[in-house]
Amino acid sequence: MSGSMDGRVGVVTGGGKGIGLAIARKFRSNGAAVVVTGRDQAALDAFVAETTAAGGRALAVVADMAKPGEADRVCAATIEAFGKADYLVNNAGITRDGLLVRMSDEDWDAVLDTNLKGAFRAIRAFTRSMMKQRWGRIVNITSVIGLIGNAGQANYAASKAGLIGLTKAVAKELASRHITVNAVAPGFIETAMTEALGENVRAGLQAQIPLGRLGAAEDVAHAVAFLCSEDAGYVTGQVLPVDGGMVM
Repeated sequence: MSGSMDGRVGVVTGGGKGIGLAIARKFRSNGAAVVVTGRDQAALDAFVAETTAAGGRALAVVADMAKPGEADRVCAATIEAFGKADYLVNNAGITRDGLLVRMSDEDWDAVLDTNLKGAFRAIRAFTRSMMKQRWGRIVNITSVIGLIGNAGQANYAASKAGLIGLTKAVAKELASRHITVNAVAPGFIETAMTEALGENVRAGLQAQIPLGRLGAAEDVAHAVAFLCSEDAGYVTGQVLPVDGGMVM
């Protein structure tokens, strides 16, 4: 396999399904070696198997990014397998929706621990090796909900808005080391959950989108690949919505 990412190593948290899997496949098709993390061993192994069959290189690391020490373990496994990490995509995320007045501390903490603290720990772990090589690309997967909020998702909105703030702060810290840090904010993306929605609900979602359709996971993957490319070398600290024009 060959492409614009030949010789590069990409790490995708939450890379076993959905948007994360699409990003991992995009990296692979562009020639990068790929490390995928997640909690579903079978899904991660399936990606490694299809990558090996396609002539690529991949590593699966079962990890819960909400737990202390997991990011450091993933980083160590990456360096041991491939010697470096060029791209880090913080995609791991969860939801525990509910109205604020009924939301438990546990549900608040669980979402913040995975979506925000997990990304913080991953950036901290991988930044050390990127600083040594004086090159790197970090892309955080936030959400349009982090830009506009949403009733019943106070914890999720706070985590994704926090991820935007983290992106901008770290971008300023790492720019002198030639490490760019950006965020991609997906809108309504086709997933197993949206596929299960009724036609009326789907129509209501699509009515909010000027382009008139839900996005595909591959739409997000294309944006991530651009931000990781040499063409985006002068782009840092930015948030790129991939939402069909939903947020303008």
